[in-house]
Amino acid sequence: MPDDQRDVIAFLKDPSSYGEGVDRVETIETHASMVFIAGEHVYKLKREVKYAYLDFSTAELRRRACESELALNRRTAPALYLEVLPLTRTAAGAVSFSGAGELVDWVVVMRRFDQDLLFDSLAKTGGLDPRIIEQLADHVALFHAAAERRIDRGGAAEMRDIAETQHHCLATTRRAGFAQDEVDGILEAWREQLAIVGELLDQRRAAGKVRHCHGDLHLRNICLLDGKPTLFDCLEFSESLASIDVLYDLAFLVMDLEHRELAQLANRVLNRYLDRGEEDNGLAAMPLFLSLRAAIRAHVTATTLEVKSDAAASEEVAADSRKYLGLAHKFLRLAPCRLIAIGGVSGTGKSTLAAGLAPELGLRPGARVLRSDVIRKILLGVDPEIRLPASAYTRETSRQVYDALCRKAAVGLAAGYSVIIDAVALTPEERRSFAEVARTAAVPFSGFWLEGPMATLANRIRARRHDVSDASPKILAEQLRHDPGPIDWIRIDTDGRPEDCLAAVRRTVATG
Repeated sequence: MPDDQRDVIAFLKDPSSYGEGVDRVETIETHASMVFIAGEHVYKLKREVKYAYLDFSTAELRRRACESELALNRRTAPALYLEVLPLTRTAAGAVSFSGAGELVDWVVVMRRFDQDLLFDSLAKTGGLDPRIIEQLADHVALFHAAAERRIDRGGAAEMRDIAETQHHCLATTRRAGFAQDEVDGILEAWREQLAIVGELLDQRRAAGKVRHCHGDLHLRNICLLDGKPTLFDCLEFSESLASIDVLYDLAFLVMDLEHRELAQLANRVLNRYLDRGEEDNGLAAMPLFLSLRAAIRAHVTATTLEVKSDAAASEEVAADSRKYLGLAHKFLRLAPCRLIAIGGVSGTGKSTLAAGLAPELGLRPGARVLRSDVIRKILLGVDPEIRLPASAYTRETSRQVYDALCRKAAVGLAAGYSVIIDAVALTPEERRSFAEVARTAAVPFSGFWLEGPMATLANRIRARRHDVSDASPKILAEQLRHDPGPIDWIRIDTDGRPEDCLAAVRRTVATG
């Protein structure tokens, strides 16, 4: 006989259960848990449910899950997760936090934080910007680097099992109104992808890329805590489902940004993570990872329909579920790839143009952007925003930077992604090296040379804040004294607005 949680839920909804100072309890419900916000704390109760991938059907199973949740989330949010508390039933039959009587359930106790600082809320209010997203990508990359390696998990076989399970969940979900052909077709598409990238997945597992990750890395599980992006509410109920390829973990975040039509941020977080984590060799698996993540969100969102009583709210949830399933198909659609190089002296707007163009090119979430300034910092072992001394700009270091740009561009193109190289490229040899990468990969190449008045460029450099470029007006003057030789790239005047420059390049790319 399953445990009955009605009395426990009624107790947790009652403000008097929490002592003085609590006159209201806010309740948030998901398919697997209920969250009660009371005073300065949050109490999370596991629902008495059992799914194909999750079992909270007994109090003992819920206790274990609560203890796992506390331990695992303290990896990324130690200040947020406080303790696990038992709920007991007194001799008189009342539920209590007192600890006396029969143990009936367990809750995870967390520090309360402003719900407006959830990344989910920030996304709705326009509070997410490129700088916050890059800080988040850095945080995720550092977490993954320190996470426990699991060479006994992951790989092609486990991804195949995940695909089969997700298809079963979608096929048995009735209330969302999924189109049968979409449900049937997604499994076949996943199988085709696995045939292509299965060997790569096994190689990445052998290389230590499968780790005990977060497992549920979408925007509702990220907040700004003490001003810093913080991961919480990781997947605690299945070590297997959380012991995954680090890029599969990241894919949930990228997918969620795409779902919310924040393409610029989705592209930004992927590129920043790849820069910091040196994970370019896994790019070929990203379409599969993104598709699976969207499908998981489709069926999980549809599952909440079981606890929705409001008809209008139910239809909104069902529509969102169908949108996720459509996105799962979209991630697998083939798209032509190309190499674009953007050159010119400092201050011409190369990086602004690259960031604007990248989300529009090729496979979702857009082009791999390779910026010479970032590559140089990574090669020298410093954070991208740390300024380098002039001694870091030797001819040998620059050669290494341009070699890395070409190598990474070739890897991205081989994975099926478009690539944008953002570099000054003052010599004909540097520009020819980019064109040669495209020729070897047999993809179209476009080179754009940006230029503008020195005064305009110098003013832009002076106005920069938190930028990875080390350029100064003095360096700009030195660049302008250098003869770049013959330039056969398309020249773009950037003296005007950035959006005009982007529009001009879009037109050329569309017809090229």
